Amino acid sequence: MLDTYKHKGMRRQLIEELHKKGIHSQPVLDAINAIPRHFFLDRVFTEQAYSNMAFQIGAGQTISHPYTVAFQTELLDLKKGDKVLEIGTGSGFQTAILCQLGAKVYSIERQKDLFMKCQPIFDHFRFNPKLKFGDGYKGWPAFAPFDKIIITCGAPSVPQDLVNQLASGGRMVIPVGEGKNQEMLLIQKEGDTVTSRKLGVFSFVPMLKDTAK
Repeated sequence: MLDTYKHKGMRRQLIEELHKKGIHSQPVLDAINAIPRHFFLDRVFTEQAYSNMAFQIGAGQTISHPYTVAFQTELLDLKKGDKVLEIGTGSGFQTAILCQLGAKVYSIERQKDLFMKCQPIFDHFRFNPKLKFGDGYKGWPAFAPFDKIIITCGAPSVPQDLVNQLASGGRMVIPVGEGKNQEMLLIQKEGDTVTSRKLGVFSFVPMLKDTAK
């Protein structure tokens, strides 16, 4: 895995673009600058890896736009050491960003081929997220509660199991909607009180349910 001066230059340009689009968290921008996105894509996409585009990664799934990754991550308001549940490991790029920010990451992936591909990349960065092959709707109750939960696929509604696994004082970022586009929701929990805010329209692949394949 090579990260050349050219790649680093393209990454700096991407960071400038993200800042102009409204991403102001310096830790988030620094994390995206530190993780070579082209490592998570097929080599044919290397030249386009630092454009604000989504790409197919196999199994009908995509790696999200860098802006979407940055937007969701900024909404989490991560603190070092936060326990974070990620639904949809995908390419592993979002997972790596969370690890770079110092989170303790628990990530669930439903697609077996994607699940199998991620570990070597995490080993390269010396990241150690806990990975699970299974149904994201059920969360990961064995390790709950979580300080933060991030869902990287479009859910038809907010899964109650995930709300239950969110710690008091925690935040969940989830795109909700069954059509082509979803509303990004920021869900906050204080004791038994759960509040939700809509924060814009995005487009994600659908969140899949039931038995993992």
